[in-house]
Amino acid sequence: MPIRTHRGRAAVYRRLWGWPLRSPKHLAAAVVALAVVATLIGFALPEPPPSDNLAEPAATTQPPAHSAVVPRPTKAPPTISVPADPPPQTAPDPAGVAVVEEWGKAWVDHPVGADRAQWLAKLEPLTTDEFITEMASVDPANAGNVITGAATAISSTGGAMVVRLPTDIGVLQVTVTKTDAGWRVAQYDKEG
Repeated sequence: MPIRTHRGRAAVYRRLWGWPLRSPKHLAAAVVALAVVATLIGFALPEPPPSDNLAEPAATTQPPAHSAVVPRPTKAPPTISVPADPPPQTAPDPAGVAVVEEWGKAWVDHPVGADRAQWLAKLEPLTTDEFITEMASVDPANAGNVITGAATAISSTGGAMVVRLPTDIGVLQVTVTKTDAGWRVAQYDKEG
């Protein structure tokens, strides 16, 4: 039943707000409960993104000439250098194409019931470390089942090649890069 009189509502509020002040035990319990709630809220809130310029002033002003303040050097923004000319095309390396063919055979070799770890273990010696971690999210059931044609190089430079690999689910464009350990698959995309 709702409280209809001002006097009744005030009495209820007075009892709620006055409870911590009734005894030292109530006050200690209220302070502990408030600290627990504040801590839980602090853990629930997301971490703010880091910023390098939190301590820098909003407007830059010149110090007086007689000041001994040494200006702080500022960081230059990162730059990306893009070569003016693409790397020259070279003849495809048969060893790189052979790696794509071996990788393709391992890629389609996933018998029913084989788990992802077994499938990735077959691909790992032919794949770069960076790309094998990305492939951990690929379901072997979505990989092709049969290689339907020969691997052919589309483009080739001294350190990388794009090789076309036809499968029963479509044509894959496999990028291989030359590493210290030899040619390794660095990525693949489906044509179309």
